Amino acid sequence: MVPAQESPRQIRDIGPTIGIVSQKNILSYYKNGFLHFSYGRRRAFRQQGRLERPAGGRPRPITTTTRERNEPSGAPKRGVRSARRRAQVRAGSRARRRQPGAAVVNLAQALQSASLTDPGRVRDHNEDCIEARPEIGLYVLADGMGGYNAGEVASGMATSLIADGLAETWNLREVDRLAREEAMALAQRLIAEQVARANTAIFTTSQNNPECAGMGTTLVVCLFYDNFVCVAHIGDSRLYRLRGESMEQVTRDHSLLQEQLDSGLITPEEAKLSQNKNLVTKALGIDPTVEPELHVYETEPEDLYLLCSDGLNDMVEDEEIRLTLITLRSNPSLTVQQLVQAANDNGGRDNVSAMLVRVAEPFAVARGWLARFKALFR
Repeated sequence: MVPAQESPRQIRDIGPTIGIVSQKNILSYYKNGFLHFSYGRRRAFRQQGRLERPAGGRPRPITTTTRERNEPSGAPKRGVRSARRRAQVRAGSRARRRQPGAAVVNLAQALQSASLTDPGRVRDHNEDCIEARPEIGLYVLADGMGGYNAGEVASGMATSLIADGLAETWNLREVDRLAREEAMALAQRLIAEQVARANTAIFTTSQNNPECAGMGTTLVVCLFYDNFVCVAHIGDSRLYRLRGESMEQVTRDHSLLQEQLDSGLITPEEAKLSQNKNLVTKALGIDPTVEPELHVYETEPEDLYLLCSDGLNDMVEDEEIRLTLITLRSNPSLTVQQLVQAANDNGGRDNVSAMLVRVAEPFAVARGWLARFKALFR
């Protein structure tokens, strides 16, 4: 810039420099290093033969810098290295944008979770299986049934197939571009597809392998996204929700005992003493096709969601579960340990598994024109 106290004559003398500045953006002017040499020094360098003027280009000093003199003869020049570095940064940025599942909301941070499974005090092997994918908000629990170890095979197949399938198909970068209602519908459709896929695989395995004949599994799936949770379940494994100090059973058991309760044949007190607790009316892998029960629920901050096998709720009263959740709600890991320990202390007659998800903060997806614009640069 020209100092205010300089005379008009001085301004005319450096007019060519002012003209160049006025024709170019001042930021690029500084970036290209043009001001490193004043008008007088450039003229002196040109007279001494130390400045060359390329055809159609800006004068450049011929002298080498200290950095260049100290570099090996085969090393690329500073400008070349800078260009290469900028190209690498741009390539890395594009690669990061292409990574699947890059969401605006960090679900692993918004949702605090912990899981624990235990064979119990009576059985020598564990037919329960759990699978968590916190980065996409997915939690899966299964309680297997069948011949020796066949239940373990069924539950393991169910959790792994469903978790892997949803990890591939539930692409958060693509889902973030949908309307909220469309995302809800897509979540239900993809879960149903993966459940059907797992059912076919388990049923086919049981038909082709005599040692696995009759195997099946219960199932609970929770997929959290945009301040809602999509829940699918089959059988008598449960999902509980604690909101404030009130706990409710979100899922309804697919069991003979539940049908007797619904029809009024027995009372809740009689149900606690019933010998038909383990008779399920629907399971994964038993029939060629199965329809999971699917629902979508709104979430709120500080909600607790507990997925569990019947080894927990058969051994621990709902009120004790509720008090444990309230007391230890800020520590999911300690909570699941305490619940499993309580089931074992009360007899541990079955495998017991618990998965706890705490909504630590809202995980809404930003929408609108500004959010869509930002999404282009992710």
